[in-house]
Amino acid sequence: MRELRFHGRGGQGTVIASKILAAALFREGRQVQSFPAFGVERRGAPVTAFLRIDDRPILLRCEITEPDDLVILDPTLIGAVDVTAGLKDGGLVLINAPHGPEAYPALAARFHVATVDASGVAVEFGLGSKTQPIVNTAILGAFAAVAGMVRLESVCDAIHDEVPVKAEANVRAARAAAAAVRRAAGAAGREALHA
Repeated sequence: MRELRFHGRGGQGTVIASKILAAALFREGRQVQSFPAFGVERRGAPVTAFLRIDDRPILLRCEITEPDDLVILDPTLIGAVDVTAGLKDGGLVLINAPHGPEAYPALAARFHVATVDASGVAVEFGLGSKTQPIVNTAILGAFAAVAGMVRLESVCDAIHDEVPVKAEANVRAARAAAAAVRRAAGAAGREALHA
């Protein structure tokens, strides 16, 4: 079983990101479980979502405290919240950030770090506003590119099914982010991370 944790802020599409990725993985024949955890439900408040993936039925019904991978939709949460709490050594940390993975040396010492300017991509495709871009589909395209866990085409198909507004713009954002994702220098391919 693989377990992912998503960290974002209200209004960025964190919960929807976990649902879209679950739908993409389900299309590929995987068993999935996706659910959120809310604190204060308001725009800008920290939001956490969880995703479990397995080839067998998933019987656990609890929050994920030791994830294999993290998806961080808002880089300001790093340092403000202990986003890496429980993250397994060598796990993937995908960060929505305008700068490269070298900006996170403390994370890179223990984890495989990748970054993508999902906010810039979202603004480019008119998703949300310049001050509050909706980055979920862009970050999922980048995740598909670096994780080796799900095909980008499955993510795009799931976006069509799960996103009723601006589906084509969201698909284009996912594809653009997949092409723009940056990995830490010397980072191994995802196939080698969990082999």
